[in-house]
Amino acid sequence: MATILIVEDEIPINELIKRNLQSVGHRCISAFDGMEAIDELAQQEIDLVLLDIMLPEIDGYEVFQQIHGTPTIFLTARSSLSDKVKGLTLGADDYLVKPFDMMELLARVEALLRRTNKETRNFKLDGVEVDFKSRQVFLHKNLVECTPREFDLLEVLVNNRNIALSRDKLLELAWGYDYIGDTRTVDVHIQKLRKKLKLESRIKTVYKMGYRLEV
Repeated sequence: MATILIVEDEIPINELIKRNLQSVGHRCISAFDGMEAIDELAQQEIDLVLLDIMLPEIDGYEVFQQIHGTPTIFLTARSSLSDKVKGLTLGADDYLVKPFDMMELLARVEALLRRTNKETRNFKLDGVEVDFKSRQVFLHKNLVECTPREFDLLEVLVNNRNIALSRDKLLELAWGYDYIGDTRTVDVHIQKLRKKLKLESRIKTVYKMGYRLEV
């Protein structure tokens, strides 16, 4: 997966972001001030930067000017339109205001990695191989026919692997905000994926909540 630099001076927030990104397979490096961030960028090949604006030493805007094209999402408590405009005008790829939902951060990270071709577009587990670019799924090299909705649900589970997702969240991410229907449709599609891909032991039921793909 990707190597992500987390530049955030609040240690609990930095650690929380790091744990969640690592849980879905990313390699994370933490920096707690602007100078440390610049040093890490000079020493390592970074695929994406999560960059707070209010930092010790030098602020996030100044750090960003030395990033040299690395995909960047600003993380900040500043919510005014002028701050957003400044960050995006400088060339940042996205902007997220704290406090934010961790699921939204993960989704934005995955979307940005896809746009910048920094994300591996296939996934393998227990004989299952998912090719996200072609939207094809294979089991032991044999093509498995999946409906568009089954594939969307599988992609959500893969992108959020090792994270428990409620049925409502799965509906939101795989079916969309405007879906009008029952959460039981999630259960039906989960059962189909388990059976088609032999993932009964991997797609776990989370009691009174939803499901989790364990990797």
